[in-house]
Formats: sequence, C-alpha cells, structure tokens
Amino acid sequence: MTICSCEETINEFEMLTRDAARVQKDTLKKILEINASAEYLQNFGLGGRTDAESYKSCIPLCVHNDIEPYIQRIVDGDTSPVVTGEPITNLSLSSGTTHGKPKFIPFNDELLETTLQIYRTSYAFRNREYPIGQGKALQFVYGSKQVITKGGILATTATTNLYRRQRYKEGMKDIQSQCCSPDEVIFGPDFHQSLYCHLLCGLIYSEEVHSVFSTFAHSLVHAFQTFEEVWEDLCTDIRDGVLSKKVTAPSIREAVSKILKPNPELADSIYKKCIGLSNWYGVIPALWPNAKYVYGIMTGSMEPYLKKLRHYAGNLPLISADYGASEGWVGSNIDPTVPPEQVTYAVLPQVGYFEFIPLEKPIGEETENSASIHYIESDPVGLTEVEVGKIYEVVITNFAGLYRYRLGDVVKIARFHNSTPELQFICRRSLVLSINIDKNTEKDLQLAVEEASKFLEGEKLEVVDFTSFVERSSDPGRYVIFWELSGDASDEVLSSCANALDLAFIDAGYTGSRKIKTIGPLELRILRKGTFKEILDHFLSLGGAVSQFKTPRFVNPSNSKVLQILSRNVTQSYFSTAYGF
Repeated sequence: MTICSCEETINEFEMLTRDAARVQKDTLKKILEINASAEYLQNFGLGGRTDAESYKSCIPLCVHNDIEPYIQRIVDGDTSPVVTGEPITNLSLSSGTTHGKPKFIPFNDELLETTLQIYRTSYAFRNREYPIGQGKALQFVYGSKQVITKGGILATTATTNLYRRQRYKEGMKDIQSQCCSPDEVIFGPDFHQSLYCHLLCGLIYSEEVHSVFSTFAHSLVHAFQTFEEVWEDLCTDIRDGVLSKKVTAPSIREAVSKILKPNPELADSIYKKCIGLSNWYGVIPALWPNAKYVYGIMTGSMEPYLKKLRHYAGNLPLISADYGASEGWVGSNIDPTVPPEQVTYAVLPQVGYFEFIPLEKPIGEETENSASIHYIESDPVGLTEVEVGKIYEVVITNFAGLYRYRLGDVVKIARFHNSTPELQFICRRSLVLSINIDKNTEKDLQLAVEEASKFLEGEKLEVVDFTSFVERSSDPGRYVIFWELSGDASDEVLSSCANALDLAFIDAGYTGSRKIKTIGPLELRILRKGTFKEILDHFLSLGGAVSQFKTPRFVNPSNSKVLQILSRNVTQSYFSTAYGF
C-alpha cells in the first residue's frame, strides 16, 4: 500500500463511520439477500425480508450449540443451502483450548475480504504513526494440519484458511507484510522446526525487517524464549551456511537451504550482540535494528505476557492487533500509539452486522476491578445505539452463516469515532472458577495472579504461565492454581503467594463461602519448568496451530489429558491459611 492508498483507506474509513447506521442497514441487507435461500433463515420464517426489524423479530440470538446441528450437516457433506446461499466449502476450527474440543465454524471468501478490510484499515493508521518502507516482517506464523471431513469439506484453523489463499498473499503484499520465511516454513509439518527456521530467516534478512509479528503475544514470548536456547546454533548455521541437523523435514530443509549462504560476518555480529545483552533485555531492537514495532493480539488472556514481551522489545512500541474471533472480525486498532492495556477498537460497520446486549451489574456488586459479575441483560441494541461507559456483550451476524451469534465477549464503550463506537475488551463472559455461589472470570484470576506474584519480585522471579482448576473430589471444594516459575522460590515466599491468591478473589460469593468454610483453602501447585510447553505440544498433536494456542486459564474436568500433564509435573503444593486453618 502506497502512502496514497493508506490515505484512501483512512478516507474510506472516515466516510463509512460517519454514517455507520446506514452502513449497518446496508450490510445486513446484503448478508440477508445473498443468503435468502438458507434453510436456517427459512426455518425461522424470515421469508426473504432484509430489514432489521423483521430480522430481529424472527431470528433468535444463538450460541454455538444452537447451530451445531446445521454445521454438522455441512461437515457430513450436505451441499444444500444450510446456513448460506452458496455451499460452504471450508470450515475453521476454533482453538478449543479450554474444553479440549475445537468447534467448527463456517468460512468463505467474504470472510477473507472482511479480514483484508480490517488489516488494511489498521495498517493505514499504523503506517501514519510508524511509516515503514519496503521490507519484510519477521512473522511467527504457522499453518496447521488440514483435515478433510467425511463430507469432503476442508477444515483447518481460521489463520490457515487465510494463509493458503492466493488472494490473501496478494492483499498482504499490498500492506508490506511479506514474511521473511518461505511458505514451506509456515506450513511445515513440525512446529519446533518451523519456529527455528523463522528465527533463522529473520536473522538472514535482519536489515530488511521492519516489524515483528505473531497472532498472539504468547507466540512472540515463546519464540524469544526459544531464541535464548538456540541462538548459538543459529549463529553456527549462518557462519557455515549449513542448516542444523535438527531440521529434518525435507520441505523445510530444501526451502531454507536456498536462502542460507555462509556469512561469518553476520554470524559474528549476532554473536557479539547476544553476549552483550543483559538477561536478553532489548534483544529484538538489538538484532533487528530497523524494526519499528512489535505487533500481535495483546489483550484479554494475552495481557499476562506483556511484561516479558516488553523485556524482549526494549524501547520498541508494542501494538495490539485487531479485535475479532474465528467467528468474524469486529474492529481495528486506529490509535497504535496507545499501550495494549488501554487499546480500543473502532468497529468497522461494513464487515458484519453488530448488536450489543446491555449488561448491568446487580446492586451491591459494582466493584470496579472485579469482573466476577452475574450480569442482568436487556434487549440488544444496534451499533450506533450503545452508550459510552456502559458494558455489553457482542453479537455478530457475518457473511458466512452466523446469525445473531453471541461472541461471549464483554466490552466497554470507550468513546465514539464519528458514529461508530470504540470498544475496550474487558473479558470473556464465561465463568472460570465457581464452586457454589462464587463467580470468578479469567480477568479475576489474572488480577489475583498479578497481586500474588508481587511476593516473587524480591527473589527476582516471575510467573512464566498459570492455569486453574476446581477441585471437587474433596468436601468442601477448593480452587487450585498452577504456576510455572522462572526459578526456585522459598517455601516462605510461596506460602505468602498462596495466601495472597486466596485473598485476591474479592467476589462476595467467594469471600463469604471461605469465611463459613463452604469453600476450602486455596491450593497453589508449583510446576516443573517446561510444563506449559508440554501442554502446547499436546495441543499441536491434536492438529491445533500454535498461532491459535491460548494457555487454558481454567482446565475443565473433561480435559483429562491436560490435567494429567499438570498433575505429573507438580513439584510442590501450598495451602492458604488466609482464612485460618
């Protein structure tokens, strides 16, 4: 995209958001016209009508379970217009990291176009603040296994559905996001070999790299933790011009060997820079001196990784990528100078039809820093009818057969840009920890871990990653929090951490239950180093893609394999004494 086309994109965005209500009306009409023959819409008696009033009165709000029978028919090979006018030929798999079971979501060319619209918009605003010339992006991106369902439909992750399309590659070239690595590395059969080669290709083209990207902050942190372990091997490969024997996949070896030539000068330069770093602080700008920023999804469950990512990024800005899900895109980050913790997303009114369910906190539960609320819901309102400062759940109607679909995300309206709202992501709606009347979400767990981990600072330790589980085999039940640490801590410090975790859950249902002993003392279990990498490997063995991986913040009892991995890696256990024994 030239500077000129960036300006055109911004002008188009300004025009569309000035009249967001009309654009929403037109978008809904377009979706309903092209899918008028869909059985799903016919069954609810929409009868070809395309106005918002008829649509809302006929079509109910839904969650994935409601549409699963329709999607299952597509999986099984039904080519009739089940949820869309044109047959669905591709399915996306959502991450499935919580319950261990991914969901099928319809994917089509229209979703590809909305993805490019979102990416183009955020790129235009990003390029205005941090202009990048010709060059490459160091991208830690990975395709995943593609499965053909028994009905002959290709099912893979949403990211892989994008990467394998020529139209996507052309669109990404327009916004100067050409990956350093060849396709064979992205679609390689082994994630560890692909990651090694992403790092290697990034170093070969280090002078040309203008940005560093991965879908999630977790993948970026994981990439540079790996770099700490393999940097000397990478230097050897570059010095000799021969790819390490640990890369065994023929497709990857052949592709990378074509661009790997002996370069002792570059190898020496990398070596000197690495040994000159203090605990790897600022490794990214040190090795990629022309990089302008680090980019990826950094909100929600990715926030706990920001501290470590800032350590690696040094003085480079961290820019949070756009807001969406496997089910479709919602908004772009149009103010890239804002730190990820404060980022907002402007909804693009042409990428889907959006509604928002108003959520109110019951009286007496208005604690500002607690997300552990059983909300009172009102009727959904339209995109331009939301109110600043209020919180909502997002409902999406997309071009690929999802109608009035509840995303399960809680957002706050920060402000309006022209007539479209800017949303701040608060948390996933689903409860994480609950035994009886207590209700704690992922955000509450994150806040509790942040609070308790302050006790580690004196020992210069940090929480590498964490998850949780509700132990119901004993009576009363209790919360179990799993921590993997960067080093060994004393019993005294870890006992203090267990107490701090217990006290940090401030939901009234929890504190009340702890006092009367209907919930037992919280247990902190310490894990061996590398446990969360083992969980990642398990996820990949199921056919998942690392670009989709999110550490499950709560492990469901049905996810027995992950529970087994956690259980066998526990090295110490500490019970809270915060409420007495």
